[in-house]
Amino acid sequence: MLIVADENIPLLDAFFEGFGEIRRVPGRSIDRATVEQADVLLVRSVTNVDRTLLEGSKVRFVGTCTIGTDHLDLDYFQEAGITWSSAPGCNARGVVDYVLGSLLTLAEIEGVELLQRTYGVVGAGEVGGRLVKVLRGLGWNVLVCDPPRQRAENDGYVSLQQIIEQCDVISLHTPLSKTGDSPTWHLFDKPRLNQLKPGAWLINASRGPVVDNTALREVLLEREDLQAVLDVWEGEPSVDIGLAELCVIATPHIAGYSLDGKQRGTAQIYQAFCQFLGQAPRVSLDSLLPAPWLAQVHLNASSDPAWALAMICRAVYDPRRDDADFRRSLVVSGAEQRKAFDLLRKHYPERREIDGLKVRIDGDSPELQQIVAALGASTV
Repeated sequence: MLIVADENIPLLDAFFEGFGEIRRVPGRSIDRATVEQADVLLVRSVTNVDRTLLEGSKVRFVGTCTIGTDHLDLDYFQEAGITWSSAPGCNARGVVDYVLGSLLTLAEIEGVELLQRTYGVVGAGEVGGRLVKVLRGLGWNVLVCDPPRQRAENDGYVSLQQIIEQCDVISLHTPLSKTGDSPTWHLFDKPRLNQLKPGAWLINASRGPVVDNTALREVLLEREDLQAVLDVWEGEPSVDIGLAELCVIATPHIAGYSLDGKQRGTAQIYQAFCQFLGQAPRVSLDSLLPAPWLAQVHLNASSDPAWALAMICRAVYDPRRDDADFRRSLVVSGAEQRKAFDLLRKHYPERREIDGLKVRIDGDSPELQQIVAALGASTV
């Protein structure tokens, strides 16, 4: 059995070496010749897997180590009898940590209290749903827009227009779609961007084209009151450098790049592949994840809650480091800039997740207990 896999998928040998030959290829270089003799194709979001790529090949199983599936032609898979699997929720916690770190940075720059802001989360799937739970757990006011879920559940959701009119912070976590009842391509176009509240913050850690990048650059130049955080870009790995310079935080599509999330994605497609073969999984992720560098934090009950929140989040992950690395890569342009974008992702440093942290609180502090519980960390 020949398994063709994106070279940046972690733990390939640990999970798949027992099934046959593994051939590692840069994700953007996977083409028809690469997959022609493959039985299995394992990818990430940078590889478009469609009829053009697979027709005439031996591939019968496609696994993507990502939440999103907009790079997969699912209609063709069904027509061709190809089994596929994604990794829903694998990196959701990493994205939540990224948003928290971004909010802390924005709050410091603006000199505002995060508790006093109204938050809008657009898209309440694996990522957005977890973010909503964390923010509400902290006691913050959160509005949620998710038209498909609203049609199914009919409660607890608001319109996108309400989000735009009422929210000081808008965080985007939608899939990318151009068709259907709720298309998200350029969901935030120039008219909607111009309607944002004075001083609003816009965070996009979903898919680049959910925001019209050209329009956002124009609006940010026209409205100095707005602040933007972008982890995803139209035309990746090409980046609108002018837009990046206008963002408070700009990063190369790494919001969900925690070690836990990446390895969890591989584990999920491994389990799906075992199911495809009709055999029980023999490898467990728990036995492969290394111990975190920071295992426990010790707080005094008199600690200031706002300080404790920032300290716990940043002790595990601070997106300002990734922002600095990315900005240094933007001194070049064209092919070199695109190469630098991918290299930052390929050589991304080890990063863990906040919910893996243990927190000890000496004394009684309901506020600190609430923060630790909301973040998903555990008390000891």
